[in-house]
Amino acid sequence: MRALEQVIIALPSRPLAALVVMATVAATSACAVPERRTPDDTLVVLIPRPVLDLDPRFAINSYDTKLSRLIAPGLTTVDTASLEPAPALAESITQIDDLTWEVTLKDGVKFSNGLPVLADDVVYTYSSVLDPATKSLFRSNFADRFKGVEKVSARVVRFHLQKPIAMLMSDFDFGIVSAVAARAGGGRFAHGVVGAGPYRVVRFASERILLSRNPYYAGPVPPMAKILVRTVRDPNARTLMLVGGSADLTQNGIRLDLASEIEARPRVKIETAPSAILTYLMMQTSDPLLGDVRVRRAIAHAIDRKTIIDAKLGHRAVLATGLLAPGHWAYRGDVKTYAFDPVRARALLTEAGFPDPDGPGGKPRMHLVYKTSSDPYRLAIARVIAAQLAEVGIDAEVRAFEFGTFLADIKRGNYQLASMQTASIGEPDYYFAYFHSSRIPTAEHPATLNRWRYANPKLDALLEAGRRTVGKTARIAIYGQVQAILANDVPIIPMWHEHNIAVMNVDVSHYKMLPNARFSGLAQATKAR
Repeated sequence: MRALEQVIIALPSRPLAALVVMATVAATSACAVPERRTPDDTLVVLIPRPVLDLDPRFAINSYDTKLSRLIAPGLTTVDTASLEPAPALAESITQIDDLTWEVTLKDGVKFSNGLPVLADDVVYTYSSVLDPATKSLFRSNFADRFKGVEKVSARVVRFHLQKPIAMLMSDFDFGIVSAVAARAGGGRFAHGVVGAGPYRVVRFASERILLSRNPYYAGPVPPMAKILVRTVRDPNARTLMLVGGSADLTQNGIRLDLASEIEARPRVKIETAPSAILTYLMMQTSDPLLGDVRVRRAIAHAIDRKTIIDAKLGHRAVLATGLLAPGHWAYRGDVKTYAFDPVRARALLTEAGFPDPDGPGGKPRMHLVYKTSSDPYRLAIARVIAAQLAEVGIDAEVRAFEFGTFLADIKRGNYQLASMQTASIGEPDYYFAYFHSSRIPTAEHPATLNRWRYANPKLDALLEAGRRTVGKTARIAIYGQVQAILANDVPIIPMWHEHNIAVMNVDVSHYKMLPNARFSGLAQATKAR
């Protein structure tokens, strides 16, 4: 193990540019705490990518969605610790039959223009997404789910489904907009999207967004009068702004291995919380070598995930057993796991027909190509994993690519090993997207997510049942079986769930992070004056 430990220690933990920033910050802050330079009534939030559209119907990237829910919440919300849907604008949701549901809206809820939230607004929001002329990116998903939406009374809406939908409560987490305001702009908002959330839009530019309190908000009054969201692409620049006092908060905007160094600066503090994002190692199950489950299990046993978490992630992650993170309402932890066990890994390789050709330290048992993005941090972790695989006789050749090239290869199945992260996994139906055989990429559908080309008829049947079975208890049972099957077949190796991490001005408090990394917590954050 000593050689492997030396590899881990020798790998660069941060780029030279980050060291320069740290040195600069240390020099300027060694004698005194830098003065905060953000307004007392405004929380200045830094994000790494620009926001393109705050209208939930036209949200494109994750930051669009995260911020849009501060402005336009849905009938339900999944911004909960367990990611279980909870009522938002809806007072009640009732199933009439397998294909019909009724939603009663809360009374007294108003949009930021002062108009009440009514059935007309819900019908307008959903109908506009279903309208091909609107060109919403959500249209195909909506058309697959909803046959129609109708007003029953001023506060009651009836949804007619194409088929039974078990995940409907999660689907209702879709921002509702003011029909009056949208129609006044010809279907788009002339002066910023109008919703019923805690904040309203004052000024919108893709890299600088100013929000202020919604004076008609039905919930608790947000402590901060304004939120200024700024796009700062360079991670070193974000760090320097925070430690220098010219910004208040960034979430998941720094590398985990830099957190301890940043935390030592006097102007900032760091808080972490569980995350619903999974880092995983994918294996091409159609590959002649990796098609054998014994080889996949051997690879799983060869990786010392805990050492990587401690050495490269600063202890800020939890070991994973599958897509769902501990704490999720459907999580099952008592499945087959693969503890670090090089002896077992070697035995499995021998059993699979790959004996050691010439004893320890000689020729490898097999050669694999391990593809990853060229991000220095992810590349460093890939090299650690490759070094661990070498200890059991697997020569894993690491090849790094610009992300677009890397992703194109993954979609085409042009890889053997590769590491990636999922989106935030809230609804367990994500298992269908990642593992149902119908989601294996094809020439007609290259973007589907079963990129390891895994097929299991028993699993397919369970995933189909999970989509149509309504009821929490029944769904927990179904997805418990799903997790057990995948843990046994190991088409991917669930590595860890990296913590959400917020770097904040020391004056900021009461910011609550959520497993899905949304920004709902900004509505409760405070800042000392």
